[in-house]
Amino acid sequence: MTISFLEHRHARPRAGLRLPLGSGWATGVRAIKAKMAGVRATGGRAVLAAAAIALVLVAPLVIPGRAVAADSPALAGSGLPVPRFVSLKSDRVNLRNGPGTDYPTSWVYRRAGLPLEVIKEFEIWRQVRDAEGATGWVLQSLLSGRRTGLVLPWERKTGTSPPLVPIMASDSEHTNVVANVEAGVIADLHMCDGRWCRVTVDQYSGYIEQKKLWGVYEGETFK
Repeated sequence: MTISFLEHRHARPRAGLRLPLGSGWATGVRAIKAKMAGVRATGGRAVLAAAAIALVLVAPLVIPGRAVAADSPALAGSGLPVPRFVSLKSDRVNLRNGPGTDYPTSWVYRRAGLPLEVIKEFEIWRQVRDAEGATGWVLQSLLSGRRTGLVLPWERKTGTSPPLVPIMASDSEHTNVVANVEAGVIADLHMCDGRWCRVTVDQYSGYIEQKKLWGVYEGETFK
């Protein structure tokens, strides 16, 4: 089953808008076992799959890519740096056109844990950007400091099988593979050292190369 994490508020596409067709961004992962339908074995290892994405592109979009932090992030009114990454607390969050409930809702996020980049603050509102490049305003109370990352969101292409990314047992390319995840899967980030991040996806824990995650800046370190 696939559930869109973005729901457009309009029933029909209009110029300059994106409209999901039944499914959208990754909504989670599933461990695929031999007894389950649709199994895709890779040398006996578990494969974790993301929901497929299908979008009508009616205007040019920002091409998603790896996020690069500003050289010297500024401190906002909250005392926290801007830009910075956060994640959604709820599986239903309105993205508004401005910092207030009087502004119309342009999108609805449908996936708790989705990483977003805070790019501006205004009182209790945060202007955020997602991995597709869409921007808007979200209530601060609906955001969490919990760090998460999307696996290779820039590699998801409609009509093609998403690439697999290995979760390694340690921070090395020469160690055992714990599991494979598809592009678009959301991973919990526990620490990053600038090259590798220690992650958990479903019940699987290990390491993914930092450059393959959206939700952490290139070279960023944290514990």
